[in-house]
Amino acid sequence: MTIAEAPEQAMSLTLTPEHEMIRQAAREFAQNEIAPIAAEFDESGEFPSATVKKMGQLGFMGIEIPEEYGGAGLDTIAYVLAMEEISKVDASHGVIMSVNNSLVCHGVYKMGTEAQKQKYLKPIASGQKIGAYSLTEPMSGSDAGTMKSRARREGDHYVINGRKSWVTSAPVAEVIILFTMTAPEKKHKGITAFIIETDKPGFSRGKKEPKLGIRASATSEVVFEDYHCPVENRLGEEGEGFKIAMNVLDAGRIGIGSQALGIAGAAYEASLAYAKQREAFGQKIGEFQGIQYKIADMKMRLEASRLLIYNAALAKQRGKHTGERYTLEAAIAKLYASETAMFCAHQAVQIHGGMGYSKELPIERYFRDAKITEIYEGTSEIQRMVIARSELGLR
Repeated sequence: MTIAEAPEQAMSLTLTPEHEMIRQAAREFAQNEIAPIAAEFDESGEFPSATVKKMGQLGFMGIEIPEEYGGAGLDTIAYVLAMEEISKVDASHGVIMSVNNSLVCHGVYKMGTEAQKQKYLKPIASGQKIGAYSLTEPMSGSDAGTMKSRARREGDHYVINGRKSWVTSAPVAEVIILFTMTAPEKKHKGITAFIIETDKPGFSRGKKEPKLGIRASATSEVVFEDYHCPVENRLGEEGEGFKIAMNVLDAGRIGIGSQALGIAGAAYEASLAYAKQREAFGQKIGEFQGIQYKIADMKMRLEASRLLIYNAALAKQRGKHTGERYTLEAAIAKLYASETAMFCAHQAVQIHGGMGYSKELPIERYFRDAKITEIYEGTSEIQRMVIARSELGLR
């Protein structure tokens, strides 16, 4: 897709040769490098370090970050195209890529100082280091204003204490974007963001989560016990943390929507091929009207999701020129695509019958992986609230 120089001009829905190139590169890498190991790493739950490192070398870990900061210097459409192709083969690699791009690189690039970009963004965007994003706590999820972790300023550093949960990539992350309270009495307005180095005293990793899906994506708690964070590692000003977190999640929702699109696409393509091959009662099952209805509904939702994600990506790209938010577009795309992933994965299991329930095929993995897309980066319920409040003019 091309972006006109003047933001007010019309935008084309035609992919550029550069977009086609990044999509093809991601597709070939996913098929050649990830597909052969996806089932093995899903079973073991081990983090796929070797292939993630290769993703960094290919530029997939910082797609939208300028080359001067270690990224590939491409646009948001290139990002969603690559995300879809990687996630179509393995959603675990997809979420590792999404967190690094959307929640970490995007936040540091948008809100970081020049020194922070040089020190942290370069190695993360180039894939030399893995980043993570930490907002959720054991008793604080969508309602971030109730978090219990604390950061207290003492001279030229902050002393941080608390426990964070459900931190994607935490077991392997060298840098974490942390959101914690500096002024608890202000609730949401008392949250501040920090760039955390995980090799410093006072930081430890807690329980690794035994997950239903995206099992090769390492997820754990992180614990802070009198962790000393230099003032220069604060991201933005005190009290700006919630605003930063929400801005970053807008980008994250486009990434997870693209991941969901990849899962849905994989489930659909497997079902289409199976319906053409499998025979029952003397004919291909694709000749039965019941199967045809499933194929039609899957295809319809898949294409609608793709257009909504492209629309959100274009809104984000447009915002780079105008400064406008793309919260609504991102919420709509993420909500619809994640529910499409669940719908398509469910239909795929049904079309495959017993084989869809067997680990001999990746269908059951698509089903397990799809569910999380309705939960992280804001649940489906939160997305509906965001959409409705935007339409109703409510803050």
